[in-house]
Amino acid sequence: MKIIAADDNEVVLAQLEATLASEGWEVITARDGAEALALVRAGAARLVVSDWEMPAMNGPDLVRAIRSEDLPGYVYLILLTGHSRQEEIVEGLSAGADDFIAKPFNPAELVARVRTGARILSLETRDVAIFALARLAESRDPETGAHLERVRSYCGILARSLQDDPRLEGQIDHEFVRMIYLTSPLHDIGKVGTPDCVLLKPGRLSEREFEVMKMHTVIAGETLDAALRAFPGVTFLQMARDIALTHHERWDGTGYPAGLAGEAIPLAGRIMALADVYDALTSKRVYKGAYPHETARSMIVAESGTHFDPRVVDAFLRCEAKFIEVLDLHGDAASRAA
Repeated sequence: MKIIAADDNEVVLAQLEATLASEGWEVITARDGAEALALVRAGAARLVVSDWEMPAMNGPDLVRAIRSEDLPGYVYLILLTGHSRQEEIVEGLSAGADDFIAKPFNPAELVARVRTGARILSLETRDVAIFALARLAESRDPETGAHLERVRSYCGILARSLQDDPRLEGQIDHEFVRMIYLTSPLHDIGKVGTPDCVLLKPGRLSEREFEVMKMHTVIAGETLDAALRAFPGVTFLQMARDIALTHHERWDGTGYPAGLAGEAIPLAGRIMALADVYDALTSKRVYKGAYPHETARSMIVAESGTHFDPRVVDAFLRCEAKFIEVLDLHGDAASRAA
């Protein structure tokens, strides 16, 4: 995420930059409000930490100027101030500031407040993008709706189970679980670029048609990469890209599109791979019936270490009762009867 830090005091500006950079954020510095405004207009960042007292344009004036601009997205504004009187706080809020930090600032407090702003910005962009893209995929495939509901539930169940796996310590937290649930519906977004004669064919695909179908992963990866370049601070897009691009990779390296193997496959993609296959096995298709849970379970276990990450299979076995609950709740009639 990129952050604009504005302060005319070089010492404070250096402290701001060091604190924010230590969290992995890219900091763009400005020496006054006018310079910060120019950076916002140029689209340099959508989160600004600004001093209240600056020459040329002070903090409240900067806030008012930004709020008056016709910008493509919301800009989150934090004022760094020694002003604590009620009327001055009201002035800042009335100008359109989102938050305040007292000077001299506490680094931990600054980081916490910036994270709050980042979450708010992410929510704005994420909800719009996920809804639009998932609906786009749904419009191409009449089976997509129930599939999306089941698969995101399976991904959430697996991720929560994997939180307790010591082999994955530090890789999964509450935010990961929430993100995989939200972004997994985008796994097949690339199918919007698959020709109807292949996507909607009522039967098994020929070898040549299958090669065309496999390109949906590449199309999705390129599309979401473009979105990441336009909105580099939106972290959910990275997980969505990883899932869409790699959910057909296999643990043993024989999958597509890149033939990745083992932990070179992003964890979210490895989780999605099992969830997607389980749903395909337990759902009716024009070329096959719906397999019962026990059959799908046996097939998945048999491919532990080849198709699937063994740790993800272990997680599946720990929580298979929850998979059955989702299948009973959201499966079609043929799936439930199987």
